[in-house]
Amino acid sequence: MADSSAFGGFPAWGVTFYQELEDTNTKEFWARHKVQWERDVREPMLALADALEDEFGPARLFRPNRDIRFSHDKSPYKTHQGAFVGVATGIGYYVQVSGDGLAVGGGFRAHSPAETGRYRAAVDAPASGARLEQVATDLATAGFALEGEALKTRPKGFAADHPRLELLRRKEMMAIQRVGTPSWLTTPQAVDHVRAEWRRVRPLVEWMTEHVHE
Repeated sequence: MADSSAFGGFPAWGVTFYQELEDTNTKEFWARHKVQWERDVREPMLALADALEDEFGPARLFRPNRDIRFSHDKSPYKTHQGAFVGVATGIGYYVQVSGDGLAVGGGFRAHSPAETGRYRAAVDAPASGARLEQVATDLATAGFALEGEALKTRPKGFAADHPRLELLRRKEMMAIQRVGTPSWLTTPQAVDHVRAEWRRVRPLVEWMTEHVHE
């Protein structure tokens, strides 16, 4: 990991780079910019993760290469750089830089039907379900988008008039705050803003850890 004292913000070049990568996603384009990508994207992300590790745990940076083996889209590179602090399988805190700027959040990505089953059982239960409903409301009020795969119809075994039907439709839930490119993004204060957003999603991460993690 990089030294946390090295974090000075995310240079504006990174956002511009990913905007251009969306139009020119080729190995040649990447090769021309790889050295600066290392310096202005990867190293700041490592430093940010290091600065937050004491409170949230170690982060894993995602590889820039796309897995194109089973995809119709053969673009070789991801158009964002993300990092994830895993509290449990598929549960944790996330941050990314892309052509749209900064996005911060956390929650639960399903890796198996069993995980979704445990999630729905906890949503169905009155006490834990009411708690998640309040957490989701608080996050939405704070400007987070609640994302993740969901059914268009109700899941089998649950009543059509269930009071938490919208939550039950979900197979997973991530709360994402799309911050964009505020003036502090290029400064050391960016770490404080990411920390604050991760603290806001901590109740969601803790709920998922308690009820979804086996």
